[in-house]
Amino acid sequence: MKINSNKFIFIFSTTMVIVVAVLLATASIGLGPYQARNVKLEKMQNILGSIGVVSEAKGAEELYKKYISGQLVLNNKGEVVDSGNAAFDIDLKKELDKARTGETDKQLFPLFVGNKEGKTLYIIPVRGKGLWGPIWGYIALDEDMNSVYGVSFGHKGETPGLGAEIGTGPFQEQFVRKKLLDDSGNFVSIDVVKGAKSGDPHEVDAISGATVTSNGVTEMIRRTLKNYMPYFKSLQEGREIQVKISDTK
Repeated sequence: MKINSNKFIFIFSTTMVIVVAVLLATASIGLGPYQARNVKLEKMQNILGSIGVVSEAKGAEELYKKYISGQLVLNNKGEVVDSGNAAFDIDLKKELDKARTGETDKQLFPLFVGNKEGKTLYIIPVRGKGLWGPIWGYIALDEDMNSVYGVSFGHKGETPGLGAEIGTGPFQEQFVRKKLLDDSGNFVSIDVVKGAKSGDPHEVDAISGATVTSNGVTEMIRRTLKNYMPYFKSLQEGREIQVKISDTK
């Protein structure tokens, strides 16, 4: 067969495509466990970051076991439906999206309980939309289940120096000691606004030139945290409710 014939070129090209596809598939399968572990460790680091524990990937698992004492799964009524490891694997985006399809009765919300310096802390994952893609993070509440102890935010593709500032210390530190509830105990959340009033317990300064991302942070906090209020109310009233997973299906 002539190497410059159309037939040879077709066979050679097809063979190369198949070989490359097999190699890529093999590499993907082989690297899968390592990728999954890296994702797990990064998630642990982010959860720890919300309570001010900085860790490298190598030591994240050990620190997680030290500072995170519980993992709970709540339903939309604030009832505990699982207290094992299921919380860690819940896809919050999918659970929040159920509200758009009228499946709120099937929603499940992960909650992580931390212990640091003798305090019990409640760590809530949040997720929303920035200007260029998803934004996410964790908000840790103090023992009063109202005051913010710390936060850790991340993003996929926000602009450096603008929306990407949500992942920096100066922005995140503004949230410390802010309140979710008003004086009457009603959920009012925290707003990211330009020119936040000094001393206002429910406002933090927006990022200059990043209005869409700042609004996205406000929206993701309000939309996510409101789902946890029934559970915190039950704790404050001393009536934590636990039900079986089968009861929620």
